[in-house]
Parts: sequence; C-alpha cells; structure tokens
Amino acid sequence: MKIIANDIRPGTVLELNNRLYVVLKRETVQPGKGGAFAAVEMKDIRTGTKIVERFRTQETVERVRLDEKEMQFLYFEENQATFMDQENYEQVQIDRDLIGEPADFLQDGMVVTVLFHETEALSVELPQTVIMELVEADPVVKGQTASSSYKPGKLANGRRVLIPPHMEAGTRIVVNTTDGSYLERAKD
Repeated sequence: MKIIANDIRPGTVLELNNRLYVVLKRETVQPGKGGAFAAVEMKDIRTGTKIVERFRTQETVERVRLDEKEMQFLYFEENQATFMDQENYEQVQIDRDLIGEPADFLQDGMVVTVLFHETEALSVELPQTVIMELVEADPVVKGQTASSSYKPGKLANGRRVLIPPHMEAGTRIVVNTTDGSYLERAKD
C-alpha cells in the first residue's frame, strides 16, 4: 500500500530497496531554498542498522502491513525456539538470534506476540515482566546501605542480576524481560 511521505509516522513499517524498515522518527524540514522534505530515521528490521532517508513531502513510499500472532512457546532445540499458533496449532521455529537477549526469559507455555511479514517471522515480543527464582545470592557486604546498593544474584536461567541486599537464594522476583533488571519481589 502506497502512502505519501507526509503520512509517515513512528512505528510505520516501510519497504525500501527490498528491505523492511520501522520508522523511529520523522521530521519535516523546510530549507531556505527549494521544497520541504521529510527526514525519516528508520531501522532495518532484520539487521538493526539505522539510516536516515529524505523524501519529498508528496513522494509516495510503500507501507507494509505486518501480521501479529499470539503464539505459545514450546521448547528450544539447539538454537531454534519452537512456537505454536494457538488457533490452528501450527508450529514455527524461530532462530534464537532473532529473539535476542530476551530469549533467556522464555518459559514453557509462555504466550508471546510474533510479528510476521507474509510467512517470515520478523520479531518476538515477550511479556514485559516474568517471575524468576534466585538460585544464588552473594552475601551482604558489611556496611552496605540497603537503600542505595545492590548485590549480584543468579537467576534459574543462568542470567546474573543485581538485587537488593536483603534477598536470598530461593526468593522469587519479578524481572524486566527487555533488559534483565530486577523490578520487585514476586507476590506469592
């Protein structure tokens, strides 16, 4: 579907030179001479490379519609994560590299959102938070103040996380899946 450059908004997905880009920022620039143009900052969906492209305000560009599907995580086999479509039970394998660091937080039966372009999976969005168990917590350093310092801990998935000094192994905590940071103690 074609749209004019003036209608480009952040979050829009465009096809340019046979590549898919998600728009990060758009700014209309009116130079002293000549016509106005749209300066569009975009990120390649597959490689993550950022570019800035200029379009005349009335120029048309190809907008791409992505399909979102709720899928359930089943298991990892080597470097491939297997997800199941909850409507038709079809299974899809997605490379761990495509998921990125949040792949460490995938749990059996977790429902995620997978973005598809035609039949190709482009990204996997996990829930914002997960509950994980601490399997290791370093001892408190004497003289450490509880309000300003954190100590290292290890989650059941092997990831290291900074936790408050009063936390001990066996405690269940809420972790941000985007950056792997501690948020709060889990309410049981």
